[in-house]
Order: sequence, then structure tokens, then C-alpha cells
Amino acid sequence: MTAVPTLTTFVFVLHITAGTVGLVSGVVAVSVRKGAHVHRVAGTAFVISMLVMAACADYLAVAMPGQIPNLFIGTFTLYLLVTAWITVRRPERTIGGIEKGALLVALALCLPFAILSTQLALGLPPSFKSSVPLEGPVRIAIYSFTLLVALAAIGDARVVLAGGIGGARRIARHLWRMCLGLALAAGSAFTNGLPRLLPHGVHVPLLLLFLPQLAVLALLIFWLIRVRFTDWYRAPELARIRLGVSPP
Repeated sequence: MTAVPTLTTFVFVLHITAGTVGLVSGVVAVSVRKGAHVHRVAGTAFVISMLVMAACADYLAVAMPGQIPNLFIGTFTLYLLVTAWITVRRPERTIGGIEKGALLVALALCLPFAILSTQLALGLPPSFKSSVPLEGPVRIAIYSFTLLVALAAIGDARVVLAGGIGGARRIARHLWRMCLGLALAAGSAFTNGLPRLLPHGVHVPLLLLFLPQLAVLALLIFWLIRVRFTDWYRAPELARIRLGVSPP
């Protein structure tokens, strides 16, 4: 009878530990020169730790009561990391089974939220039961998640139909998916996890809790503008990333 709680506790600790490593390594990866040795090492640590964190989140969402919404967020994070990683590992303008499978995952995630968002927007009774009212910030979160998953699915469909992408679009796809994964982790840590760890009676202004997530999104916008509207992605340091070649 104690095996399940013990396993859940272990996974919870592993989730927090991996998430902490992911946040630190992600901040380093997004801040340093892209394609350099530090970026590659930090990026590898970020991907591995975030995959562990997201997988643990999926387990906890099923094992702990009232956490099913986190199953979608954890799965979406896994999806973002895998597609971001394979984007720069795969040679330009080529695809494989992972890209096709990722499209199916994105569509499977998008469909129920698209239905729910449409029902909420039209004032119809939702098809999905929820323990919390689907109003205010919760409704905004549902709309935002639906939009992000829909954009990801559209991007996957374009990649699959085109047989792959190259150039600035390829680097931009890698960056926005990695940064969005980091933003989701920051949001989970600071707006969901941190308030639970604070002593009773200690309150942090909501804006401060959202600052880390907003900072990551600001960095994402900066890098996307730099990639899409300059020749920065042609820098020698990015040659291996563009060609899908492993570092020596």
C-alpha cells in the first residue's frame, strides 16, 4: 500500500529537481551565443532535464487527484522539446517519422481544446467537466493554450507537406519551440509551484510571479526578430546547426 505514495514522492522530487536544472540550463542556453560550445552543452542539459521534468509531470497528473490539466501541459512540453531538438538534428529540407508523428500529437492535443474554446466563446455548455469555473484567468489560459497548440500543429503540417524546411525558418522553429518549453516551465515553477512553498501569510504580487515567464517570452521575440529579419543565422557558429552536424 505504501509503494504508490513512495513512488509518487520520488517522482515529485525528481520533477522539481529536473525542472530546476532545466530552468538554469535553459536561461544559459537562451542567453549565450548560439552555436557556441556553452550553448550546445547548456542546450543538451536543458533538453534532457526538461524531458525528465515533463515525463514526471505527466505521471503526477495521473497519480495525483485534480491534476489532469497538467497532463496536457506536460505532453505539450514533451512535444515541443522533441520537435525543437529534431529540427536542428535533421538535415535541412528533410523529414522522417518523428515529424509525422508530431503532427498527429499536435492535432490530438488541439482538437479537445479547440472544441472547448469554441463552446466557451459561443456561450455553449462545455463538453468537458471541470472542478474549477471556466472563467477569468482560466478561460484566458484555455484560449492561449488552444492558440499555441494550433500554431504548432499548423507549423508541423507545413513542414510535413513541404518535406522539410531550411534556412532562417528552420532556426526560428527550433528557437520558438525551445523557448516556449522554457516559458511553460517558468510559469509552472513561479506561478504554480512557488506560491505553494511560501510560508503561510506570505504573498507575492501576481505580476512578480509572471515576470520570469514574460522575460522568456521577451527573449523569444528578440531571437525570432533577429533570425527572421537579419543574416545572423548565417554566422559561422551556426554552421553545424544549419547542416545538422554533431559537434566534434
